Amino acid sequence: QVQLVESGGGLVQAGGSLRLSCAASGRSFGSYDIGWFRQAPGKEREFVAAINRSGGVTVYADSVKGRFTISDDNAKNTVYLQMNSLKPEDTAVYYCAATPWRLVISRNMNDYDDWGQGTQVTVSS
Repeated sequence: QVQLVESGGGLVQAGGSLRLSCAASGRSFGSYDIGWFRQAPGKEREFVAAINRSGGVTVYADSVKGRFTISDDNAKNTVYLQMNSLKPEDTAVYYCAATPWRLVISRNMNDYDDWGQGTQVTVSS
């Protein structure tokens, strides 16, 4: 089991940037894949990005590809989501989640076992 705490959310104008952090602790942190998901009011939770912490492989949802970057600071046991060129449709609660390492990174939230509490991102127009 791994414990996750998100931070870095806030209010930003369209076109601006935010960097979210996911601080992790617990057993075998380096053997987990970490994913970012988001959920807007009235909508289903959706996949955003994920990273394989062993090999550094990353995957992105088409809606954020080229704008968001997921990265891993192993020394700080933290995964980041750098969000640039933000759009109002990016407004949501953003969650990080962990799953034991997989050969292929999953985009399915049901494959992730441990979740943070979420951090609110609001993009105004």
